[in-house]
Formats: sequence, C-alpha cells, structure tokens
Amino acid sequence: MKRFVLLFAVCALTGNRVKAQNYPIQPVPFTSVSIQPGTFWGQRLQASRDVTIPLAFSKCESEGRYKNFEIAARQLQGEDTGDVKVKGFSFDDTDVYKTIEGASYHLLYPELRNPNYELRVPGHSDSPQEKQQSDFVIRNLKHYIDSVLTIVAAAQEADGYLYTARTMNPKHPHDWSGPKRWVKEEDLSHELYNLGHMVESAIAHYQATGERTFLDIAIRYADCVCREVGPNPGQACVVPGHQIPEMALAKLYTVTGDKKYLDEAKFLLDYRGKTTIVHDYSQAHKPVVEQDEAVGHAVRAAYMYSGMADVAALTGDSAYIKAIDRIWENIVSKKLYITGGIGATSHGEAFGRNYELPNMTAYCETCAAIGNVYVNHRLFLLHGDSKYYDVLERTLYNGILSGLSLDGGAFFYPNPLESKGQHERQPWFGCACCPSNLCRFIPSVPGYFYQTIGRNLYVNLFGGNTATLTVNGKPVKLTQQTNYPWDGDITLTVEQNRAGEFGMHIRIPGWVRNQPVPSDLYKYSDGKQPEFEIKVNGARQTAALENGYFVINRKWKKGDRVEIHFDMEPRVVTASEKVAADLGRVAFERGPLVYCAEWPDNQFGLDGILLNQKPDLETKAEKLTLKNGQEYAIKELLTNAQLLSFNSNGRLTLKDVNLRLIPYYAWNHRGPGRMMVWLPQQMQAVSLPAAAAK
Repeated sequence: MKRFVLLFAVCALTGNRVKAQNYPIQPVPFTSVSIQPGTFWGQRLQASRDVTIPLAFSKCESEGRYKNFEIAARQLQGEDTGDVKVKGFSFDDTDVYKTIEGASYHLLYPELRNPNYELRVPGHSDSPQEKQQSDFVIRNLKHYIDSVLTIVAAAQEADGYLYTARTMNPKHPHDWSGPKRWVKEEDLSHELYNLGHMVESAIAHYQATGERTFLDIAIRYADCVCREVGPNPGQACVVPGHQIPEMALAKLYTVTGDKKYLDEAKFLLDYRGKTTIVHDYSQAHKPVVEQDEAVGHAVRAAYMYSGMADVAALTGDSAYIKAIDRIWENIVSKKLYITGGIGATSHGEAFGRNYELPNMTAYCETCAAIGNVYVNHRLFLLHGDSKYYDVLERTLYNGILSGLSLDGGAFFYPNPLESKGQHERQPWFGCACCPSNLCRFIPSVPGYFYQTIGRNLYVNLFGGNTATLTVNGKPVKLTQQTNYPWDGDITLTVEQNRAGEFGMHIRIPGWVRNQPVPSDLYKYSDGKQPEFEIKVNGARQTAALENGYFVINRKWKKGDRVEIHFDMEPRVVTASEKVAADLGRVAFERGPLVYCAEWPDNQFGLDGILLNQKPDLETKAEKLTLKNGQEYAIKELLTNAQLLSFNSNGRLTLKDVNLRLIPYYAWNHRGPGRMMVWLPQQMQAVSLPAAAAK
C-alpha cells in the first residue's frame, strides 16, 4: 500500500504544472522490486544494509563529516567558532548525502522499520595502546537519518546555500573554495557537485519515505543555484568542475514539474567549453554536442553523458542524443575493459588513448563503473536495444562488485586487472567518494531489473525477486526464481495481471549470443555456440529476436510460467590485436562473470604460466573462505596449463599444473598477492620468473 501512496505523492507534488516529457521507456522504480533474501543480490543487499551503510555512517561521525555541518550551523547562529581551519575535501558533505541515499533505499525493508532492529559496527582501535572503542550502533535507521537531516538543515544559509566548506569559516574557507561563491566552481570548489548529490539523495529519501524533509532542503539549494548561476547579467556564468548536478536537476524537474531546474541543467551542459576553463580533463574542451570521444576524468565524463541523456529525453534535443551515441561507440569499441571498467590511467583518473587498456596500471575507478551503468541504463531507455544492458550487466557484476568486499566492509578505489600484491581493499579512504558511492548504488540495483513502455514489459536483469509493476496503467505482479549468475535457468511466474495482453521482452544476453561486448573489441575464440530455450507453461516458444530480446505477446494469466534456459559454459575471450596489453593473452568468462587467477589457489605462482592453445575448462562449485573465516559460495573454473621457469643451471623447464580461477569480483579476499585476468597463451606474453639460485 505504501508504494501506491508514494506514487500519488509524486503526482501531488507536481500539481498543475506542465507534465514533463520523459524517456520513451520507463524504469520500474526500486520501490516496486523486492530482492529475495539469500539470493546472489539478496546477499549483496544484506551486506550493504548490515555492514556498508552503518560503516559509512560511523565514518561520517569519526571523520568529522557531521562536525562540519555542526560548526557551520553554529557560525550561522552567530556563535564565535574561532578561526576554524577547514580541513578535508571541499566535497566531504557528499559522503553524508550519498550514505543517506543508500540508507533510504533500505528503508523499504520491513525489518528496518522495526525500532528495535540494530545496525552495528564493531568497535576498533588504531593502535594496541589505545583502549578499544565502543561499538557504533544504529537502533532505528529512520530516526537516525532524521537526526542527521536535522544537523544538515541547520547548516543551510538563509538563501538556501548549503556548502560547509565555506559556511564554517566565511573569512577563511576551504583552500579550494575561493573568496566568494562559485569563483572556483570550474576548478576545485565542487559547490555544484555537492548540490547534485544532495538532490539525488533527497529524491531517493522522498520516494522511500514520502516525507519532504530532505527534499525541501535540496529544493532551497537548487533554487539558490538557479538564481545565482547562469548566463544572465549578475549571475555567475560557470559550469560544474565535476559533473552530476545536470542529472540531479533534470530528475528534480521530473519530481516537481518546475521547468527552471531543467533549464538550469541544460545551461550547465550548453555552456560547457564556452566559459573560463577549457580543457578535456572535465570534458570542457569543446561544446558537448561536438564531442565524439570519451576523454578526461572518467567519472566526470560518465556523469556528464548521463546528464546529457536526461536532458535529451526531457527536451527532445536530438543533437545531445547523437553526441552521446558517438561517444558510446568510442567507449565500447576502443576504451572498455573486459570487466566493464572505464578509465585506463591514474593520471587524471582518466580515459586513455584509443585501445590503451593496460592491466597492471588500469585505474578503472569504482565510481567510473557506477557512472558507466548510469550511461548505459539511460541509453537503453532512449533506444530500447539490449546492447546497452549487455554493457551494463558486465559492468555491474565485474567492474562495480570488485570495488566492494563480499562482507561489505572494505573497498577498492581503482580496480586493476592484474596485481603483484600492491593492491588491497581498504575500510575507508580520505577521499571517500567510492565507498559512499557504493553505499548509494548497491541498494538501488532493484531499480534496474525491469522497464515498461505501453503494453510492453522488459526483463533485463536476472535474480530472485518479486516485482509489482504497472503495464499500460494496470498492475502486474511477477516473481523471478533463479540461481543466476551461477546457472542460466530462470523462472518467471505471473502472480497477478490486470493489464490483459502485453509483450514480455526477455533479454538474451550478449554472452549467450556469442558477443561479449557490442563491438569487435573482444570476441570469443573457443568456437562454442551456446543456445537458449524459452518455454511458456511447458511449451517451447519460437521467435526472431528484436534488438536482442525474445518477445512473447499473449494475454497473461495468473500462474503462467516462463522458463528460460541459457547455456552457461566457460568461455575463452581474446582482445582486438589493437590492444597491445592483451596480445598473446586470453581471458575467461562464465555467464556474466569475468574470471581471474589468484595466488591462494595457485601456490606454484603465476609468473611463467602458459595456457594451452585449446584450454579444457571445468566448472566446480566451491566455497571461498575469507580471512575472517566467512564462507561464500562461488563457482570456480579449472584448466590445465604449463609453468615455465629456469632451473639452477639457467635452463628453461616446463611443468604441468592445474590452474584454478575465481570470479574477478571475489579477488583480494585472502590477502594481497598475484592476480591476473589476462593470462598468457603465447610465449611472447609469458612473464618468466628469475632463474633459481644454484
């Protein structure tokens, strides 16, 4: 019942204002999809709820994020706070906003509305000499969020401006902030970036609770920005140094119906490349509609492309769509890692040159992978082609999940495809954008499973869930049972249908259609031809695929069952010869999962490994045991290989070994050490160990 109230609340908020034009295909909101406990995504959501979210809130407290708001509030109340030194980063406020966003998604789960349900982070000490710190406990998540919002609201200036890096000490603000508002926005201040995350979080909180507390705070800041930032005399004609307000303001328009937010979002895009700073680091080297290559900081880029898609959908601006399509083609054909990661270089956390995809030094920031999901989701909503979800799914299971430990308590900032032990997840970072971004993204995953348009329903992701949908204005309820991604069998059951006849569009993943990505950047080299089968109530169905979808049109009845089978075998992948880093190497996949070889499973060492020309691969169910003793069910791959090394006489020797591989997202759970995604299959790619001593 609560979900229908929330839908009405959004309509009521819009009032009599002009109804927004929108994407032709509409996502089914996170509020309508309930992930089943114990499933693959059920485990991820539980770890997010029980570990990641309370950990992030505890860090907001211990790292001074809340204190910044409190000092700003005291300053506004006229209290003498002294000459406060504004420390940290100018965007630290967003850690609070992003964590609230993720927590808001979780508020839909009944147990978290129980005032006695506890979320607990064990106490710790930074040194043996210090006394053990007490546990951080949240006993009522809703009340805790409310208490944080009270602190946030008190730090908002009278005209709506909310940016603690300045308000804490107006005479000596953060070094990145400049002497007055907006003057360093295109460089380092992140004032508009803070607005973007605030709005995104406030809308999620409003959708989850129906309460306007946070939304009103965000609207006041958005109104301040609309008054003060723009092309008119007396306004600051600046664009964001770090994009995200574009997509946030577009979303705020759809919630409120107030067109000034859409106009502001379009200004921020249209003036890019026309203001004071012109460089490709923040995609300001030329107007957005003239861009055709992904360049610069990968997170900024992905957020900007997402904002362009939003504004294009809401305004019908075809030039935006053409530009994003060109850039997407550049990414998937020349700049996409097999894991779905983007951003090849640590220099500027940026895209590299075409086909520059190093493995050991791959940056592949977790935030950039999240941005890649945002872009591909929006392009699907615009175009309705499964190729965008093929990239999205690859990024989701590999490029994003690798950034978060299985227990939800440790994080990667970059996600390399090879390591010698120099990489290890951390419980937090000084620049905490990736941990807090994972806080908000993982619980939002239910909102990516289904989409609708008219009398058509799209089934794009697979995982155990129950969904209450609206097809052609009428309610439809589905359940999905599956052990995906470990096997390719999925059962969809129609639990309720008042929409009559409609088309169910079932995505046939690219990995089933023998295409790892929608370009020639990667290909399967094992000669296998996987098949799929779809049955309705036991009767096999036949149909030509439409844009990668198997479409079943019928008048659905309660109890109708759709059984889907995808052949899920291990596959061998090669990269384009233009990718120098992967010459003579192969990678392995099974279903949507990319695999890697890691040191604990291959004690003989990975230096000197050489794969067979035609690898035989076996799949085996296994338990991955973490350092803390927790076990997680996975499926590993086994294959025969050779190990080359020099003996004490300096002669090359060859030894047969059994190579074990685990899903890439699960690496680095048993300590740092050697890891490889792309493994040598040709001699020129082998990295030989040093000769043994005599």
